[in-house]
Amino acid sequence: QVQLVESGGGLVQPGGSLRLSCAASGFTFSYYSMNWYRQPPGKERELVASISDIGSRTDYADSVKGRFTISRDNAKNTVYLQMNNLKPEDTALYYCNTRLRGHDSWGQGTQVTVSS
Repeated sequence: QVQLVESGGGLVQPGGSLRLSCAASGFTFSYYSMNWYRQPPGKERELVASISDIGSRTDYADSVKGRFTISRDNAKNTVYLQMNNLKPEDTALYYCNTRLRGHDSWGQGTQVTVSS
């Protein structure tokens, strides 16, 4: 009964900010690394950011370094993606992801559109 539910997407102007949230349930959240992926229109899904189980390690795609911050609140079973200085190239469906029992679990995605 693993569930990942993203929220926080929307339409924002270039240079603006959004904070995405992913609410997790159905597994022991604090035991697992969490990831944010995105899929721009017409392109393949790509890994944006990852965070280790207690948040001690984070990794980012080169395209978002210095602009995006991944964080987690294990008490709330929630992972966040703070996105600053958004660019049109950031427009995509953003997905929360984790891997457990040998399989990837995905949320339904939340749309981020960056446009003037």
